[in-house]
Amino acid sequence: ERARDLFVGLQDRIVGRLGWLFVGSMAAFLVFVVWCAWGERGRLRLGADDAEPDFSLPSWFAMLFSAGMGIGIMFYGVAEPVLHAASPPSGVGGTTESAQQAMTIAFFHWGLHAWGVYAAMGLAIAYFGHRRGLPLAIRSTLRPLFGARMDGFLGHAVDVFAVFGTLFGLATSLGLGAMQINAGLHRLTGLAMDETTQVGLIAIITAAATTSVVLGLDRGIRRLSELNVALACGLLLFVAATGPTWALVGAFVREIVDYSRALVPLSVGWVRFGDDVWQKDWTLFYWAWWIAWSPFVGLFIARISRGRTIREFVWGVLLVPSLVSFVWFTVFGWSALVLDGREPGITAAVERDLSVGIYAL
Repeated sequence: ERARDLFVGLQDRIVGRLGWLFVGSMAAFLVFVVWCAWGERGRLRLGADDAEPDFSLPSWFAMLFSAGMGIGIMFYGVAEPVLHAASPPSGVGGTTESAQQAMTIAFFHWGLHAWGVYAAMGLAIAYFGHRRGLPLAIRSTLRPLFGARMDGFLGHAVDVFAVFGTLFGLATSLGLGAMQINAGLHRLTGLAMDETTQVGLIAIITAAATTSVVLGLDRGIRRLSELNVALACGLLLFVAATGPTWALVGAFVREIVDYSRALVPLSVGWVRFGDDVWQKDWTLFYWAWWIAWSPFVGLFIARISRGRTIREFVWGVLLVPSLVSFVWFTVFGWSALVLDGREPGITAAVERDLSVGIYAL
């Protein structure tokens, strides 16, 4: 309880005083990586000029997506749209307008901005690691500024700080995953919903992840990522085919247009969703999560991207995972909104427990 009070108070002070920095930084990361892909610099290869990519495009995309967004879209794919539609940051809930706004919010939180952070970190590490021959470490990105000092205490401090950032990003992702698996097992088997069960699940997940790491990038992580994506695609296709299919097609096109129109105003703060409390609980929470997760994800995608050009790297990291996230939120989020309108129950279940959203659907 003391730790909770400490961290909640610290979070309130940080986002209350520095919320503008989070918003501005996220926009700057996105603009920067797009600039990197433009013009002649986009043709530079991450490695020797004649280097070939280490992995095929399907394997590369599978590992990208599994590293960056796996549990998040499973946990929030239903929960976020239905919560925003029922209690929008502005306007009246339970309307068509609030449902459409809810989808735009989800696209904003899980789209280009999230992957812009990962791309900025990953590109910096990949450039200095694969092209300049420096270690694949966060400290290498600061070598041009601090020179040989990055080999000593200063470099160690940077890498340790990155580990702490990863720790907090991992705690969020792993905690959500354990809660959701626990909710599913409780629904199917009656297994208790408590911290003991969730700690046990975290141990099992950690053991599986450790096994994949020990087996190596090609035999372990690549295969686990491909299995994850195959299972997710199967689930996605099932829900799309058995749910309100044609409504989903129309919703996807409409929401892509709405998101594109809102992207710049939302990015620079000309338009914002909700008041300061809403911003702290949603947008700034996500921005802090993506930034905390970026040392791990950036280092990983740098490791698997040797041989790609900068342009290929940026567009691959930005566009493909973002597009998959948009499809996922449309299929699961809009299906939930449509079905809840016909036979209410999903929203009420999510309001009681965020982790049951996908099972309620």
